[in-house]
Order: sequence, then structure tokens, then C-alpha cells
Amino acid sequence: MERYRYFLKDSVRMTIDFALTDQSRGVKPPPLEKPFPADAIRIDLTRKEDLEGTFTVDLFRAIAGRQSHRHFRDLPLTLKELSFLLWATQGIRSKTNDYATFRTVPSAGCRHALETYLCVLNVAGLEKGIYRYLPIEHQLLIVSIDRELQNNIVVATLNQPFTGNAAVTFIWTAIPYRMEWRYHIAAHKVIALDAGHVCQNLYLACAAITGGTCAIAAYHQELMDRLVHVDGSDEFVIYLAAVGKI
Repeated sequence: MERYRYFLKDSVRMTIDFALTDQSRGVKPPPLEKPFPADAIRIDLTRKEDLEGTFTVDLFRAIAGRQSHRHFRDLPLTLKELSFLLWATQGIRSKTNDYATFRTVPSAGCRHALETYLCVLNVAGLEKGIYRYLPIEHQLLIVSIDRELQNNIVVATLNQPFTGNAAVTFIWTAIPYRMEWRYHIAAHKVIALDAGHVCQNLYLACAAITGGTCAIAAYHQELMDRLVHVDGSDEFVIYLAAVGKI
């Protein structure tokens, strides 16, 4: 038990020679987002400029009313609402160079090691399928169209039925090397911390669209990795949250 508790401590930092990290050695940093083919089908989202002022909610009420929701109404999210949730959780405020961005959530060393995938079941104008958010382009990339997706997401979340009734489930993967490039073996705790920052923003943003969410940490790792088409080694699922109207 003590060995696993060690992950929660920052003692590992004292064992690292940071002069030997890939960053210190002058290795080129990994890209800001996972590359995609130039001819990949992409879907434009509502621009940040067109979102501003549309979704308003009193922050005190949003925090005071924050709770997990596992029961959703059979109502679709609009593409504008989904655009807002994506911007709130991984939107880029500014780009300093080709290797660093300031986003709507904090990240250790500005590394942002997470990718956002979506299991879309009920979003107006989108087919049921797996999509990936491209934060730089503020677009969606089609990963797969799956007729059995509703059943597959339930099975992959260890038979939690509300994931099959959600309008969309946010699925965050980690690409560890983005953080390891700077922090070596001290990277992994802060990746987990980053996931918490992202999910809390989703909880608060859902209040602005009369929606609700429930964070999910219990899932079948291999099935979930397979569902979003990642290799399970250099990229793997780390956290989920089902979203719908309440």
C-alpha cells in the first residue's frame, strides 16, 4: 500500500537530475496536439468570438450547485453548446510559440498532455461516433462512426448505464511524453492533476447550458483505449465524464 501512496507525494522530484531531461538536452518538444492526416474530415465548431456572452451563469450558484448527474433527459446538445464545453475545458487563449499554449485550464509547465475524445450519441448535426477535439484549429476530427457505440461505451465503462444515455461522453487520454519531456518521472502525478483541472471546468461549464455531468474513473482500460483508437502505451485513456441535459 505504501508503494502506491508514493505516487501522491512529490518525493520523486528530489531523485531526478533535471539536467538530463529531454528538454534540458535540447531535444525538440513534442507537438501541441496529436497530428492528423491533411485530408482528414474535420468539422468546424462555433468560434470563441461567437460564444462570448451566449452562455452566462452566476459563478457562485454554479459552484454551490455543483454535483454529479447520472440521469439525463432525452434531448440533444447543440453544436454551439458542445463548442462551449470544449472551449471551457481545453480552449486556447493564446499561443506563445509552436510548443506552448495558454488554455482555459492550468497545466504543469504549460505542457497540456491531454487529448479530448468525444463519444457522441445525441448532438444535433453530428452522427453517432467517436470524435477528437483539435484545440488549435477549434475543430472536431472524425475518428470512427460506430452503429454499436451506445452499447460499446456502456460495456467499456464496466456496465455503467448512464454513459449510454448521455448526449456525449468526454474521454480524456494522456500522451505522457509531452510531460515527461520536461519532468521525466515526476510527470505522471501532474498529468493526473491536470485531468482534475479539466474535469472541474466541465462541471462548471455544464451549468451554463442547463446540463449536467458525472466524472468516471472506473472503466475497462483496454476496451476504452480500443474504443478511441489509441495504442494504450504512448497514449491511453485516463478519465471520462458523461454529459447531458438535466
